[in-house]
Amino acid sequence: MKEEKDADRPIASNRKARFEFHVLEDVECGIALKGTEVKSLRAGLCSIGEAYGMVRNGELWLIGAHIQEYAQGNIHNHKPTRDRKLLLHKREIQKWHAKVKERGVTIVPLSMYFKGSRVKIRMALCKGKKLYDKRQDKREKDDRRDMDRAMSRRR
Repeated sequence: MKEEKDADRPIASNRKARFEFHVLEDVECGIALKGTEVKSLRAGLCSIGEAYGMVRNGELWLIGAHIQEYAQGNIHNHKPTRDRKLLLHKREIQKWHAKVKERGVTIVPLSMYFKGSRVKIRMALCKGKKLYDKRQDKREKDDRRDMDRAMSRRR
């Protein structure tokens, strides 16, 4: 029973992030949520595909993530696309802020999941890929798939 609680339960993932960006560094962050947001996340009503991170006043914020309103919520329901504060150590935020000031580097969410009863989000420091990088990645993926097929037929 305890092993089930320790396992990470995925909520949402940004599958295009690794295709669109080179991931330079990633880190697990906590996220400050309201009660109705957590209940919506338990139902899996979340999208982080168009979200990004921003350092504002020495704090890291998740902007553009959409968590649907809780159906049984009342007047205290949350706004679906509000900015959410990410919980990270101050020196890590400062280090990332210095790197984001570089041209072409951005903070992108990779996945959101439950770790025990807490919601965690994996954020990544990314640099955009060029079109030829995307083509090369697709070619490598196709080559790996072809090799795996050939090996499975050989057996």
